[in-house]
Order: sequence, then structure tokens, then C-alpha cells
Amino acid sequence: MLKQRVITALVLVALLLPAIFAVHAEPLAGLTLVLIAAGAWEWGRLNGLAMRGALRVAAVCLTLCLFTWSAAWAYHVPPLLWPLTGAFWVLAGAWLLRHGVSGWPTVSRAMRLVGGVVALWLTWLAMYQAKVVGINFLLSLLFLVWMADIAAYFSGRTWGRRKLAVAISPGKSWEGVWGGMAGVLLMAFAWVWVDTQWAMDSPSLFTQLQLRGWPFMVLATVFLVAMSVVGDLVESLVKRSAGMKDSSQLLPGHGGVLDRVDALLPTLPLALMLVQSL
Repeated sequence: MLKQRVITALVLVALLLPAIFAVHAEPLAGLTLVLIAAGAWEWGRLNGLAMRGALRVAAVCLTLCLFTWSAAWAYHVPPLLWPLTGAFWVLAGAWLLRHGVSGWPTVSRAMRLVGGVVALWLTWLAMYQAKVVGINFLLSLLFLVWMADIAAYFSGRTWGRRKLAVAISPGKSWEGVWGGMAGVLLMAFAWVWVDTQWAMDSPSLFTQLQLRGWPFMVLATVFLVAMSVVGDLVESLVKRSAGMKDSSQLLPGHGGVLDRVDALLPTLPLALMLVQSL
């Protein structure tokens, strides 16, 4: 298992790094388009569709992405898109976590499929737009989620006592959440300092948030970390409802695409919403 995880991780890094550091945003948009379409296929399977139905879900998601690509939305996003997306995630996330695993089947399958496809499409668009803004900005978004996950894992293993959501994800603890937030905040302060010392291609997310003052940057960063946890919990909730441990086995040793991007689903659009409001 460890060997598979390492090999898969190395392959993904080898593919993603050149796209992230490319001069233009289109190579990353094309690569992540494949991943998002795969995630949409997984979403269809998690919601009870057979292979053909799940492929149709992937095709719909792919069509949405290609339409917005051709319309250059990554360069000229409709003004209300990210605020509406942010409101959707906050409200839907709160409802889903409140009602738990048993509440998921009460939502009609059509609504579940549409919601998942739209969430994946908007995540792809947010990734694309973040790359358009700049490499430093994109990396700060990605590292926010990665640092939150890593810091939460180690702090949870070391100090974890109080369970966060036993029925959804028994391994997560409140101590892990606080540790993840602390780790990201330390990184945020360091990143703002680095931005002042070196000429970057773009301001990081944290530097842009800091333009409204340090308190706003701290609160916004904590909010984004909290929403990354919501994304993780929502995907775990859906998998438990479907009786599946992983969203698929497309990424050997890591599970499926949704298992890797779940925390990004709310975080990327919400980060762009916060920056757009500045």
C-alpha cells in the first residue's frame, strides 16, 4: 500500500508541477479537467448510478467546464458567481452536517447529482482562475488546504481526545481542527512576510486578505480552514451513506479523485469570493 501511495503521488506531482509553473493557465486547466471529469464519474457511482449513468454525469460536468473555458470565464467571472457559491457551501454544508449520514438519502438523487456536478465544475473554474491570477496566489490556496490537513493529522494523533463527528469520520478530533488552524495561521503570517521580501508574480491569498487588516486575514483564514474540514466531512458523509470506504480506486493507494480534492471543493471558490470582495 505504501509503495502504491508513493508511486501514485510521484506521478501526480510530475504531472501537476509543470502545469502549475507553466507561463499560461491552460495546461493546468486541461490537466485538472480530466481529474474533475473523473471526480464527476465517481460522484455518479457514489449516488447509485451504473457505469453508463456515471459516465453521463462526467460528460455533463465536462461540458460545463468546456463551455466556461470557451467563454473565458476564468478571465472574466460573472460578478455574483463566487458569492452565490460561497452562500451555497455554507448553507448546504451546515444542513448536511446537521442531518448527518441518515439525512443524505432524503435528498432527491437528481438534486444530489446536480449539486455535485456544479460543485466540481466551480472548483475546476476556481482552480483555473487562481492560476490566471498567478502562481504564488494559486500555491497559497493549495498549501492552505494541504497544511490544514497535515497539521490536523499530527495534532490529532498527538492530542486528539474529543471526537469531531463520530458518525461521519471517527478519526477526526477537535484538537486536530485547532491544530490545523494554528498551522495554517503560522504559514499565513510567514507567507505575508515572504511576499514583502521577494518579488512574486502575484500577491498570495494571505497578502490580499491582509490588505483589510490583520484581524480580517486571521478570521478569513480560520473560516477557510473550517470550510476545508466541511468539504472533507461532506465527502465522508456521502461515502458512508453509499457504504464505500473510498470514492473509487482510480488513484492506487490514495482512493479516488474525490478523496484527494474534497477539502478543495468549498475552499477554492470561497477564497476567490473573499478576494473578490476586497
